[in-house]
Amino acid sequence: MIHSMTGFAVQTRDLGPVSLHLELRSVNSRYLDLSFRIVEDLRQAEPAIREQIAARLTRGKVECRLNLHANDAAPRSLALNNTLLGQLTEAQAAVRRQFPDAAPMSVGEVLRWPGMLADDSLAFEQMQPAIAELAGAALDELVATRRREGDKLAAMIRERVVRMRELVAVATPRMPAIVAEYQDKLTARLRDAVASLDEDRVRQEVALFAQRIDVAEELSRLATHLDEVERILKAGGAAGKRLDFLMQELNREANTLASKSAATDITGIAMELKVLIEQMREQVQNIE
Repeated sequence: MIHSMTGFAVQTRDLGPVSLHLELRSVNSRYLDLSFRIVEDLRQAEPAIREQIAARLTRGKVECRLNLHANDAAPRSLALNNTLLGQLTEAQAAVRRQFPDAAPMSVGEVLRWPGMLADDSLAFEQMQPAIAELAGAALDELVATRRREGDKLAAMIRERVVRMRELVAVATPRMPAIVAEYQDKLTARLRDAVASLDEDRVRQEVALFAQRIDVAEELSRLATHLDEVERILKAGGAAGKRLDFLMQELNREANTLASKSAATDITGIAMELKVLIEQMREQVQNIE
């Protein structure tokens, strides 16, 4: 399968007192470029998520956002730290023995004492398995969206390949006639210009120039490159770089075809080929 580098995925998990929210966004990039925006309480999750992404993707600029939200509607319970309460009671008694006039601690002061109240919030270690599962599900969704987009890109490229084959099929049988026509015109012009020129020399010059305008080799290489494009699309996988190289090769052959053309219809074919190649090249930039 051909995969695009553009995709989006979002996953949420309700863990009772809190909810995890993870977003993955990917766009074009020459290499795999990862960036993370993770709340401080979950910062420890980054290395594991980075490893999960790198195991599934090869190219693209991927942004990962991981947030933690408290569930206000979820029932919450509070519990006193009895050990700390006992220690605080003993400390207060000792202080009042030394300072009998000291005011006792109020209930509010006791409850605000650091560590006195324990809530039911989750520690990172408790959330870690859920985070790994969440990242895996988000990656599945992201890969699926990139694959669907890749299918569209591959279909568009195949359409251009079909049209390019049609153009090559039109140009190829025309070349012998074009070369022969150009030879006749050039021979007539040379004879008119230099009446005394040796006939063998005329034939030599005409044959040499005919070789220069013969684009049969370029048309053959175009067909070969188109075969390779279709082979790569069929094979799938990380094909973006290989297809990008083939776009350069196709463009080189189309340029040569245009520069060597001695007929307006072949020039027109070369120009249309260049347009089709550029359209493919733009889409290839999106392929992983």
